[in-house]
Amino acid sequence: MILILSDDQGWGDIHHHGNTILETPTLDRLAAEGAEFENFFVEPLCAPTRAGLLTGKYYLRTGTSWVSRGLENMDPSETTLAELFRQNGYITGCFGKWHNGAHYLQHPNQHGFDEFAGFCAGHWNNYFNTTLEKNGSPVKATGYITDFLTRQAISFIKNSQDKPFFCYIPYNVPHSPFQVPDVYFDLYKSEGLNNKDACVYGMIANMDDNIENLLRALDSLSLVDHTIVIFLSDNGPNGHRYNGKLKGIKGSIDEGGVKVPFFIRWSGKIPAGTRINTMGAYIDVAPTLVKLCNLKVPKGLKFDGIDLSPLLTGVNSPHLPRKIFSKKSSFSKIGRAHV
Repeated sequence: MILILSDDQGWGDIHHHGNTILETPTLDRLAAEGAEFENFFVEPLCAPTRAGLLTGKYYLRTGTSWVSRGLENMDPSETTLAELFRQNGYITGCFGKWHNGAHYLQHPNQHGFDEFAGFCAGHWNNYFNTTLEKNGSPVKATGYITDFLTRQAISFIKNSQDKPFFCYIPYNVPHSPFQVPDVYFDLYKSEGLNNKDACVYGMIANMDDNIENLLRALDSLSLVDHTIVIFLSDNGPNGHRYNGKLKGIKGSIDEGGVKVPFFIRWSGKIPAGTRINTMGAYIDVAPTLVKLCNLKVPKGLKFDGIDLSPLLTGVNSPHLPRKIFSKKSSFSKIGRAHV
């Protein structure tokens, strides 16, 4: 099981969604080879979406209410997807931006991940030859950060190939700072874009190439038929650029701030080219994976999300009437979150 989360990538930051400048052949391929939810929603900001994605609960239930000042921290008592998978015999790894707490009990290694490489904060200042963390110790991340995180994830998959594994890859692109290898920047700068947008598109293109490396690793290890691959973003775009006809950007509860791409591939199980109109949400990922992977859950554990697997497998495709709630977050001068 591979769960890929991008950071600040809008619905329109994919060629498949009508973006005529940005090339994302790997993400387009995932959409073609599996299922796409055409109306999938998250929260307007990073940490809230991540907390809900990992727990299947609306983020306010998890203790997370903002993106900084300790309000991004997830309650240590919450049960994460990693803990559920590990309890069911899976090897678990997280490679990227955590953003749900850095203290001991909130750390990824204490929330079910056997292996962690990345950073716990919501922001990182340097994407080249930086120093990250690996299981509590500093590690030199040679080269570009997305390339490094992908290499770490592929190494984890290779080392875990004889056992079931859960690999969570929360990339930190195209979140600022806007840094990318020149070859990617130059490609989009030549299209006449301003420096920021050229860098953003370059960051996404680089991530797309890295996801291709992940898929190739699955091919080489003969794991394609045995591995679910999910891709989504954590909120709307971090700036005004192509986003279809959606209103709003990151931080907004308008559709452009909370509607994101969501692709899921499971060869032989989910029919290729499946398109689903029913609304899905970040809180649905956990209960859906529990069903698809036949996970046993602790007695009394409840999700706010619903199991979407019937829509994916074709066993039953009901139009599920529901409401999905988003909260416009703000932070006051005295440090309290407001509704």
